Amino acid sequence: MTSAVLHRDTRFVPKKAISGKGSYLFLEDGTKFLDSTGGAAVSCLGHGHEGVSQAIFDQLQQVEYCHTAFFGTDVSEELARFLVDSTGGVLSKLFVVSSGSEAVEAALKLARQYFLELPIPQPQRTRFIARKLSYHGTTLGGLGVGGHVTRRQPFEPLLCANTSHVSPCNAYRGKNNGESDAEYVARLADELDAEFQRVGPDTVCAFIAEPVVGAALGCVPAVPGYFAAMKSVCEKYGALLILDEVMSGMGRCGTLHAWQQEDVVPELQTVGKALGGGYAPVSGLLIADKIVQALDNGTGAFRHGQTYQGHPVSCAAALAVQKVIRDEGLLENVRAMGAYLEERLRDVLGGREYVGDIRGKGLFWGIEFVKDKVTKEPFDTEAAVAFRIQESGLKPEFGISLYASSGTVDGIRGDHVILAPAYNITKEEIDTIVETTARVLDEVFAHI
Repeated sequence: MTSAVLHRDTRFVPKKAISGKGSYLFLEDGTKFLDSTGGAAVSCLGHGHEGVSQAIFDQLQQVEYCHTAFFGTDVSEELARFLVDSTGGVLSKLFVVSSGSEAVEAALKLARQYFLELPIPQPQRTRFIARKLSYHGTTLGGLGVGGHVTRRQPFEPLLCANTSHVSPCNAYRGKNNGESDAEYVARLADELDAEFQRVGPDTVCAFIAEPVVGAALGCVPAVPGYFAAMKSVCEKYGALLILDEVMSGMGRCGTLHAWQQEDVVPELQTVGKALGGGYAPVSGLLIADKIVQALDNGTGAFRHGQTYQGHPVSCAAALAVQKVIRDEGLLENVRAMGAYLEERLRDVLGGREYVGDIRGKGLFWGIEFVKDKVTKEPFDTEAAVAFRIQESGLKPEFGISLYASSGTVDGIRGDHVILAPAYNITKEEIDTIVETTARVLDEVFAHI
């Protein structure tokens, strides 16, 4: 029967998942599928968590929807308090929407509005600085600040020209031979400073970056000191720092917020994916108090709103997921199992001639593939390495998710896969993930 769904590939109807439990999905053809990526780093508690499901059902029994122009709900207030408190109060309000792209849109608009709400408004601030090879969502605003070449390309004529891009912090490909971390950071800070000067330092609303670059680069963390240096440049010119933690945040990297590992506090922080663990569509924007105060002392209104913002069921799902992470001590497991996953990946895959780099944090790991380890030359795009790895993993004999992407080197060339298992993963399941990944890679590269 012809599908009425517009699938991601119009020429291909995917297999159906019919149930899920823990780290596994069960498919219509009988395959027991190991969800080693949590979809797109989403399913942080795995599948079929009864406590979360019950919380969603309980909320449905109370109120399933009300428009935030008219009413608030207890569950949205409780979620907001939980997340604000999780930052130690340095971010004082939460704005809840449904997807990461929506959270980024809200962050960009609020950054702009902040400068209009100041006692002495700064309407000339209309620009953003972002990073090459970044990804901030698929809406036009998110694509505009993102640096993902392939996803931007068809829509370039529609994107705002008010964003410029500087180099990412990618030690594997960005550091010069013999260059220390401190020297590398200083060079990148000088580049950002020069970009402020080039576009006009008083025209920039914010610098936006992912603490650990997810889909576009494959779990690339910044070197120590990088974000402190970037924030210093922003403060020098009065611009805001936006950290996009949609993929890397909410515990994925071992602390609830990725920025907490170096205590570099953003003015705006997007969260998503592991916020609700896939149990409901939910994302959010955490906001520094100085922005809240500017609004409160100005017009008193964020000139932005969506039908499903603060959706009670989504808030209930997110709150339940976050309480499980807290009450079951899962951040500790993320750190412990993340260290074990790194160890096993390096032991099993590190010596293979086609593995150029293994990098990440917590339970967020990327593997970059190269044709030559010494020169770091990527495979030809025609080889479609990333696509072939992902598709091979889907075969019943492997039954594993390997989140693949290309363009790792320059937005067009280069291949990587991501592993992002559930926070309650066990050592035995990690062993299975690594061993199965190795079998998939061996099969694929035997034919390249």
